[in-house]
Amino acid sequence: MRKTPLLVLAILAAVATACSNGGSTDSASPSTTTPDEPTAAVPVTSAAPPDCNAGYLAQFTTREKLAQLLTVGVTGAADATNVVRTEQVGGIFVGGWTDQALLGSGEITQVKEAAKVPLMVTIDEEGGRVSRVRDLIGAAPSARVTAQTMSPEQFYSATLARGRALKDVGVTVNFAPDVDVSSQPDDTVIGDRSFSDDPAVVTRYADAYIRAMREVGVGTVMKHFPGHGSGSGDSHTGAVRTPPLAQLQTVDLVPFRDLIGSGAAVMVGHLDVPGLTTPDVPASISPEVMTLLREGTGYGAAPFQGPIFTDDLGGMAAITARMSIEDAVEAALVAGADNALWITTDAVPRVLDRLEQAVSSGRLPMAQVDASVLRMGAFKGTLPRC
Repeated sequence: MRKTPLLVLAILAAVATACSNGGSTDSASPSTTTPDEPTAAVPVTSAAPPDCNAGYLAQFTTREKLAQLLTVGVTGAADATNVVRTEQVGGIFVGGWTDQALLGSGEITQVKEAAKVPLMVTIDEEGGRVSRVRDLIGAAPSARVTAQTMSPEQFYSATLARGRALKDVGVTVNFAPDVDVSSQPDDTVIGDRSFSDDPAVVTRYADAYIRAMREVGVGTVMKHFPGHGSGSGDSHTGAVRTPPLAQLQTVDLVPFRDLIGSGAAVMVGHLDVPGLTTPDVPASISPEVMTLLREGTGYGAAPFQGPIFTDDLGGMAAITARMSIEDAVEAALVAGADNALWITTDAVPRVLDRLEQAVSSGRLPMAQVDASVLRMGAFKGTLPRC
């Protein structure tokens, strides 16, 4: 059962607290969470959000609020500038197909200038085979090689340098670290993207990564909740079934549980989870998964009050074989995600038309939209101080 009204109250209260503290990932102190120090539960109150939240929301039309909950892949500066200027999307994604000049030649500056509020410039720069800007900032080893050849402290230092390099070219959010726990062969979908098949090792290295990126002012996003490391296949090519939820509790969910208070956002994967998701409703559009993550009690974690991103909704067959991009984005946001990600800009107007209809009909409550806009604003550090 969904618990949207209670969740929205908790969300607004949490964001109000972030607002009063600046809410910036740039200025937050590094995480001190370790596998031996479980994160304390975050108290949730019913206090009304201060006026600064209302002022932040008032600058957007309903369509612009909805656009703040979208991150879309771009081909280059012209494509990015157009979608930001015309629709005010909250984020753009730099992929392997994106013209390197967007970051390498500083063209990202003109894109950011088209945004009403600071724009998220996102990338998935994990190192190893998942590297979009190795030609700009150099190569880095895969997560698995990193854990085999560096201590967590050495990895922290290396990540500081890499984070500064990302920030220097204009990136604000990195869709990393991958906290999947996996013993799969290196070249499988997760494989060497995982630090280890030991959840404690994954947690230590992911914690070092998150702390370093936060220190230099780059946001991080843990993935792929609730755990892709033991999945049956590749969600790029079709449906993926994980072990049952009870089995995930002792392995795959451990890094999320231990790092839920680290300041990182969370990306939800396109995963069918026995004992959790409804058949043919993958995690990325599942209300049950969003509730598990938000409340935390279902896997022994503190409530998660940061932003929830979806994995790519437009280029992965685990979703595209089941529904259109308009259906997928609506389903994800209605389920409780804060930000829908996909890899092209052409569908943005159609998606926003659909989302406006969802708000008008009550399928997507305006209070839920506002809570997500505020949560994204807090993550980006754009909320005013109260």
